Amino acid sequence: MHIPDGYLSPATCAALYAGAAPFWYVSLQRMKRAFNTRMVPLLSVFAAFSFIIMMFNLPLPGGTTGHAVGVGIASIVLGPWASILGISIALIVQAVFFGDGGITAIGANCFNMAIIGSLAAYAVYRIVSGRSPIASPRRIIAAGVAGYVAINLAALAAAVEFGIQPLLYHDATGAPMYAPYPLRIAIPAMMIGHLTIAGLAEMVVSAGVVAYLQRSEPGLLKRTAPGAFDIGGAAGNLRLLWFALAVLLILTPLGILATGSAWGESPPSPAPSGLRALSSFWTAPMPRYAPPFLKSAAFGYLLSAMVGTGLILLVVLFGGWMLQNRNARSRAG
Repeated sequence: MHIPDGYLSPATCAALYAGAAPFWYVSLQRMKRAFNTRMVPLLSVFAAFSFIIMMFNLPLPGGTTGHAVGVGIASIVLGPWASILGISIALIVQAVFFGDGGITAIGANCFNMAIIGSLAAYAVYRIVSGRSPIASPRRIIAAGVAGYVAINLAALAAAVEFGIQPLLYHDATGAPMYAPYPLRIAIPAMMIGHLTIAGLAEMVVSAGVVAYLQRSEPGLLKRTAPGAFDIGGAAGNLRLLWFALAVLLILTPLGILATGSAWGESPPSPAPSGLRALSSFWTAPMPRYAPPFLKSAAFGYLLSAMVGTGLILLVVLFGGWMLQNRNARSRAG
């Protein structure tokens, strides 16, 4: 689902950056009021979780691969605005340092996965869960449905963005300049894998984490359960979540067992002229999670997961420090 450089026209990329900007702005404004010592590690752990869970590739029909995003559980625990920020940070780190998604397409990828995914997951979860108690099985079902709907809506948005390129951008001979797949190909190719394997993975992740939190840290589910009957009780510490994240990080080499690439991420042959021109726009330091100085693919993947997680923690901690200082100066003034 990560759109690389060259698959979308510069105009489409600019439009999606512009479309994402208001959501980023509102998210930052909300976070300025909410950022405190509790929110910083919470945002860190779920942004890092999203980054790591996206490294677990799953085989999809047609010989391609896909993955969960973690947007369902991020929206349920953090709320939609913090989820937009956390998933966006993960996607930006992936693009800049690992070449997973294009630099020119950061706006598109964030719009699809972070923005559409977060808002859809939050809305579906609130509707399905209603005012049920936090410990209710209904909330587990709601989480699964929310994750499934969110990732499929994000995939549909990406498919439409691919599919409109041949209609809007072609040369004098009628040959596509960017993604060459029309809507009749892009939508089925993208959606078959997400409606089946990737969507089910997101469903299991979202429902499974909510079930775990109901038993271990129910307070973390209060943010998106304002009408729940058993709203009492504060959230405890995050040590168990950090431990679970560390286990997932160690297991990331399993993510390269699924061979092949995601649909639409391998350039067609021959590549359209615009796609060729933009495909080398950015060379990541650790492209495709394979550091060039390491021969072991498994260790390189693990090292990439560690580096990515560390970068996300630094970004969130630094951002939290900046916002806290700004808030302190505003109060002092």
